[in-house]
Amino acid sequence: MFSESDLLPLSGLQHLLYCERQWALIHIEQQWVENGLTAQGRALHSTVDEVSDESHGGVRIVRSLPLRSLRLGISGKADVVEFPLSGGGPPRPVEYKRGRPKPGQWDEVQLCAQAFCLEEMLQVAIPNGALFYGAPKRRTVVSFDPDLRSATEQAAARMHQLHKAGATPVADYNPDRCDRCSLLAICQPRCLHVRAGATGWFDRMLRMAAHEAFKSE
Repeated sequence: MFSESDLLPLSGLQHLLYCERQWALIHIEQQWVENGLTAQGRALHSTVDEVSDESHGGVRIVRSLPLRSLRLGISGKADVVEFPLSGGGPPRPVEYKRGRPKPGQWDEVQLCAQAFCLEEMLQVAIPNGALFYGAPKRRTVVSFDPDLRSATEQAAARMHQLHKAGATPVADYNPDRCDRCSLLAICQPRCLHVRAGATGWFDRMLRMAAHEAFKSE
């Protein structure tokens, strides 16, 4: 169990799974740069936050609900949590995202982490939640199965491990990921990637030269 002072931002799980270096730049080095994609996401969340809580169709809709899990060591807010009225079942977290569903699992892990928090806070079992994407404008139901729960627990543990180490991982350039990142100019992954490759080549040449010298003795 973690203490209150040890809790890390739940939203960091998404950054971590997208790129551990991005997570460290944001959450260790306190670096942040806005771009078009992040601005759209922030505007979407602001719109959700501005709407007051309401009841509709037998469901109580609560927005910006504070969350925490001392077991996983995370805290944050849920965009929306739907509470069925009149004993209609467990609550359901709903997260709003810009764009379309992503190839990675980071959105699902963030949502599952919210479910972990709700389960711990309310002492209930939550089987599923939903992601609402801005482009298709429809929900995607996410089942909190054992594999997703395990991935979420592992991501939270990894986040605390990196935070304790306090070191930013080296860059691993991937054009599909890096070229869309708002921290590209700060991270400079292509430069670091080339530098690391050149250093590795130089080290290999030294080892080969030493080996040849040893054989000739």
